[in-house]
Amino acid sequence: MSHIKIQNTQNPAIVKFILPDFITKGDNFEFKNIDETAQSPLARELFYLPFVKTVFIANNFIAIEKFSIVEWEDVQDTVADQIQTFMAKGKKILIESKDDAKKHPITIYAESTPNPAVIKFVANKALTKQGVEFKNIDEAKASPLAKELFKLPFVREVFIDENYVSISKYEAFDWNEFIQSTRSFIKEFLEKGNLAVDEALVTNVEELEKQADIHFDSLDEKSQRIINILEENVKPAVQADGGNIAFQNYNEDTNVVQVILQGACSGCPSSTFTLKNGIENMLRHMLADEAIVVEAING
Repeated sequence: MSHIKIQNTQNPAIVKFILPDFITKGDNFEFKNIDETAQSPLARELFYLPFVKTVFIANNFIAIEKFSIVEWEDVQDTVADQIQTFMAKGKKILIESKDDAKKHPITIYAESTPNPAVIKFVANKALTKQGVEFKNIDEAKASPLAKELFKLPFVREVFIDENYVSISKYEAFDWNEFIQSTRSFIKEFLEKGNLAVDEALVTNVEELEKQADIHFDSLDEKSQRIINILEENVKPAVQADGGNIAFQNYNEDTNVVQVILQGACSGCPSSTFTLKNGIENMLRHMLADEAIVVEAING
């Protein structure tokens, strides 16, 4: 069986344990104490560890929030081994509930990002199949959540992807005054059954994927290799920081690659430089082309 991968998050109290296979069928679970673990024998076992505060189970990972009595670097390997041993014995991580009507509470936690103007709010449920970015309320027709967020005076831009919302604030405001209220706002909005993104109002995802495949097939081999490198090696890290990166084009004559930055990466004082140089070095190494240049464009 493949080893469990340990992944830090922007919240130092929370660590993700990534499994080789999906655990849930689109549902997300949160357990705040041992009395809530009737559906998860694994969560019940984890709560016997004195430092475990909350257990999240979703997709292909188990995220654990700890109390401050320990440091993750001292215990994360032990936790990974415990999860590995539990699974090796053939035990079920989750027991399917026959009560489909029972709804799981929405959990939102806030993560800082490399962009001091942007906070990433992570939900324990999927919010959209396709990343969407809104610069103002007029652009937010496809997102009931973004429309409501733009009514808050400090909200400048909203980016929603997978299970998180990245919010960019105006410079005149201090995030310390708004993080908790924004987290509560998003939690209450979603718990009422409201949509983060109305997929029906977004360009058909399957059609977009088909168009993307057609576009990919029409590109030269080097452009295709660049896209694959970005998708496999860069995008996961960028998304973890509340942003997104997309290939724009490659000019064979000038050897310039243009990429679009969205979400937390857009307008970040440091990320444009850091990403540009990081991607540039990666492409130069993986393509064996030391002359390649990357230009980062804010979305």
